Amino acid sequence: MSEESAQELRNRQAKFTSELHGEEIGSKSGLKALLSKNKAAQQQAVAKYLRHWDGKTDEEAEQRRLEDYNEATHSYYNVVTDFYEYGWGSSFHFSRFYAGESFTASVARHEHFLAYKAGIKAGDLVLDVGCGVGGPAREIARFTGANVIGLNNNDYQIAKAKYYAKKANLAGQLDFVKGDFMNINFEPATFDKVYAIEATCHAPKLEGVYGEIYKVLKPGGVFAVYEWVMTDKYDENNPEHRKIAYEIELGDGIPKMFPAEVARKALKTVGFEILHDEDLADNDDPVPWYYPLTGEWKYVQTVSDLATFFRTSYLGRMFTTTMVTVMEKVGIAPKGSRDVTLALEEAAVGLVAGGRSKLFTPMMLFVAKKPEN
Repeated sequence: MSEESAQELRNRQAKFTSELHGEEIGSKSGLKALLSKNKAAQQQAVAKYLRHWDGKTDEEAEQRRLEDYNEATHSYYNVVTDFYEYGWGSSFHFSRFYAGESFTASVARHEHFLAYKAGIKAGDLVLDVGCGVGGPAREIARFTGANVIGLNNNDYQIAKAKYYAKKANLAGQLDFVKGDFMNINFEPATFDKVYAIEATCHAPKLEGVYGEIYKVLKPGGVFAVYEWVMTDKYDENNPEHRKIAYEIELGDGIPKMFPAEVARKALKTVGFEILHDEDLADNDDPVPWYYPLTGEWKYVQTVSDLATFFRTSYLGRMFTTTMVTVMEKVGIAPKGSRDVTLALEEAAVGLVAGGRSKLFTPMMLFVAKKPEN
């Protein structure tokens, strides 16, 4: 895509975001934000998100999704961000759980661990690739004292991330910019460290996004990522395996789920030296990483988790779907809202099935270094 075409796309997406979300974007979240959307624009956003997920998993269908990754991802986060914040908070990722550890403590520890493995320290200039609404960036900036720039192709999430950074008195350490991670618009060798948390799975080709990250890292710099991948147990020719992968793709706006080996080879192909390579989900933790989606109350660790678990569990998701269906029918919620909750439900089913069978991991940890010369 030429720079002129890319700028035209950015302008069009920014205009659409303004039409969809209206005024005071950052201050609205959850169901309040959902109900304040422009109904016609929301219907259009849902259609753009779901148009490539029609149940087909053949090569032609996959190619359409891969080619439209930018628009599809932008539309996906326009329609799911409010649901994510309502159910999950402002850090859109999974984590391991220790016995007795609360949900919020686990999420923060997961972010701290990535920062530790990347060697992020005070004064570093760090790029967060696919930063969401800035939850991890805020936590890592506080934890390390580093300056973090979040890269995101979704205007709505950028506006919210900036609002939250200002509210947290971290605007001096944080910035959030619009950009495509397949064409990162920073000068080469700009950043001391780069990290990504469950975001680069939206890339149509991992060599593309990893190559861009390699370019903007300084020599000797480190890239740390929690990657969403299918494990070595995954067989794409197995219909049950492919069904699980497709459910994850549909409900999470991912063009195609890649096996871990594809990510590993992509890092090496673009020039990285892999320092650490570990599936953090490949363990026998008594509380599994996917527990919030299971509906199994036995896994709840603290009283403070009850509200979160209710919203994210099967029962809570069914309650949300029913509520949204009724609101859509009477004209309170925009058309297409129910379709989004159904897609997210498919994702939850696929994620739990993939987690139980160890066919999928949301935390394939790679720590990679750009050579000094």
